[in-house]
Amino acid sequence: MSNYKESGVDVELGDRCSKLAYNAAKETFVGRNGMIGQPVVQDGGFTGMLDMGDFYMIQNDDGVGTKIEVAEKMKKFDTLGYDLVAMVADDGICVGAEVISVTNTLDSPSLDEEMIKGLMFGLKKAALEQKIVVPGGELAELGNALNGSVWNATAVGIVEKDKVITGENITEGDIVIGLKSDGIRSNGLSLARMILKEKFGEDWVSADYGDGRTWGEVILTPCKIYHRAILNLIGGYKQERKVNIKGIVHNTGGGIPGNLPRLLKSKGLGANLDSLIEPHEFMRKMMEYGNVERSEAYKTWNMSIGMMMVVNSSDVDKVINGLSDQQIQSQVIGKVTGGTEIKF
Repeated sequence: MSNYKESGVDVELGDRCSKLAYNAAKETFVGRNGMIGQPVVQDGGFTGMLDMGDFYMIQNDDGVGTKIEVAEKMKKFDTLGYDLVAMVADDGICVGAEVISVTNTLDSPSLDEEMIKGLMFGLKKAALEQKIVVPGGELAELGNALNGSVWNATAVGIVEKDKVITGENITEGDIVIGLKSDGIRSNGLSLARMILKEKFGEDWVSADYGDGRTWGEVILTPCKIYHRAILNLIGGYKQERKVNIKGIVHNTGGGIPGNLPRLLKSKGLGANLDSLIEPHEFMRKMMEYGNVERSEAYKTWNMSIGMMMVVNSSDVDKVINGLSDQQIQSQVIGKVTGGTEIKF
């Protein structure tokens, strides 16, 4: 029975280390008390927020993880830019922020022109679609210090103080909407790679998936970026708010059980998710190949749900139809409940 820890990722250890890092970071907040850029404490939030007087500036970091190893095996790098932008822009939108810039850092044992050309092509394309600028970055050759390349980014955005989405007005009976993903996104790749290597061998990326694609192509499917589509509903900076979205969750590391409680638990709320989106076929196949339990799959992969939103029942149709107009499939997946349990 395969699990994420066997693939080299200890989620519980990661959570403990994240808490250590965040607590240390919070100790720096006092350094800007009474000054421009004073931090806003958001325990469990998806992005950092700084008080800039008339608005908040947000800042957060993430990367494409070991998805870049798949790209390296396939010598195909032109889609990873979507994964990079999605990981940081879709964290920023969780508070309603319009991301305006993304900087990136590529650390590699040795630089390769074709890799750089592909990575930057994808990054440029994704950034232009999201109306995000790339003001700078860094390339570093680190030789034997690395076994493979690492590509990370920092997003900066802005949000008006009266438009911050905090989840504070969520109440029992509100509706949870799931936004469908295109693929595995950039989380849970270590377990996926382990399962597929055990099933098909070292060259698993070339194994036939069965629909004209290889398994490598399936896993490398780029992230759908939700940032701009959601902004079109809630309004960007100085724009009118069309729909009232009470809370937004980016379904990344930890899956549904690790991310939805970040929005609901502190309010003494949970959810009954009784109408989940059907998981992608390739995810069901990986569960079968690796004998992965359902609970393990849902805390490791997005299982076809890239984001979740909480809205009043009267706003459901406006959200679903508005997202559909922007080529994003979504559906009601459940309701907010009393207590803190997430049932699915």
